[in-house]
Amino acid sequence: MTSKHPETLALHAGWRRDSATNAVAVPIYQTTSYQFDSAEHAANLFGLKELGNIYTRIMNPTNDVLEKRLAAIEGGVAALAVGSGQAASAYSLQNLARVGDNVVSSTDLYGGTWNLFANTLKDQGIEVRFVDPADPEAFARATDSRTRAYYAETLPNPKLIPFPIAEVAAIGRGFGIPLIVDNTAAPILVRPFDHGAAVVVYSTTKYIGGHGTSIGGVIIDGGNFDWEAFPERQPALNTPDPSYHGAVWSQAVKPLGPIAYVLKARVTLLRDLGAALAPLNAFLFLQGLETLALRIREHSRNALAVANFLAERKEVTRVIHPAYHTGIGAERTAKYLTRGQGGLVGFELAGGADAGRRFIDALELFYHVANIGDARSLAIHPASTTHSQLTESEQAATGVTPGYVRLSVGLEHIDDILGDLSHALDAAKA
Repeated sequence: MTSKHPETLALHAGWRRDSATNAVAVPIYQTTSYQFDSAEHAANLFGLKELGNIYTRIMNPTNDVLEKRLAAIEGGVAALAVGSGQAASAYSLQNLARVGDNVVSSTDLYGGTWNLFANTLKDQGIEVRFVDPADPEAFARATDSRTRAYYAETLPNPKLIPFPIAEVAAIGRGFGIPLIVDNTAAPILVRPFDHGAAVVVYSTTKYIGGHGTSIGGVIIDGGNFDWEAFPERQPALNTPDPSYHGAVWSQAVKPLGPIAYVLKARVTLLRDLGAALAPLNAFLFLQGLETLALRIREHSRNALAVANFLAERKEVTRVIHPAYHTGIGAERTAKYLTRGQGGLVGFELAGGADAGRRFIDALELFYHVANIGDARSLAIHPASTTHSQLTESEQAATGVTPGYVRLSVGLEHIDDILGDLSHALDAAKA
């Protein structure tokens, strides 16, 4: 498959037919284990002399198609599917950072990621330093000799201001530091590798699935970062790993291609911590992926119509959508969101938290759920839900205020979407 078009890759990359039955649909390989051809074959697999199936906690043929398809769409070299987006975020950093190391992250994050970085990774001895992405140089100022990675979201909610991928990636490469980008809210719309990112992560739970039935995540290796060139900066990939027979990852996998980063994540972190993606969930994500390019265009179109509608309502004091940014936000939108502006819309209600609760309770078509990216429209009040574990100052840093409401605009007819919002806004005034 030589196409570079996501519409084609989503249907054809990584799979043509089942060699045993000629089945066109990717089978669900619901198995734990795989028969080895011989003692030598088994030894070669465990010794990484050749790649193949060992145990479904580490790899699975259904998952493999999903990994290949997503890597092709993103322009990466290989991918690792895991059990959730949170696992993808955690593994992406744990793959590089050890006790005493640090990571510099954008402040503009999903609340669960903030908590993971500020508390759980801290408890594991990894410091995450938060900086405002309004100034890319803030990443350089927060860097020291033990900084192992930069981390950001392409289109962070709730602010929805595109992250300066190219600027921060260039800063990082000067230090020997890779930029890891969570592209969950902007699949198809942005390809972070095109702008210099080294690793892309997704919660496949969101737009990639689109159906709201399955939890999953993926880590995609761009194959574009020379880990071996920075041995002191990247010791996890350049010093013997006692968990895998003393392998030096930047050297050990050269015959297999530029996949040191993602292969280490597979055979150490996934092997040992076990956040494996179930094959059934991989199959369901493949179904969603087939229509992703079509869906994201319609999500973007409906979300823009919603933003324009909200801007005309007197109950709304501010609309948060890429089309309504000014200054640097508008510049970054023009630079990065050339294929569409995504399906998320935020807005501030004049009545604050009480108005937000009334609005949520009055919705009939929108589902009140803690998710984004479904085909159906979703709404939530982040201050009391997704960001409620954060302090008020932390909420403010991420862009969450008491009256903020987040919408994930779905694929329903726009007249029905606007009708439901109008009814709920009327109720919010009470």
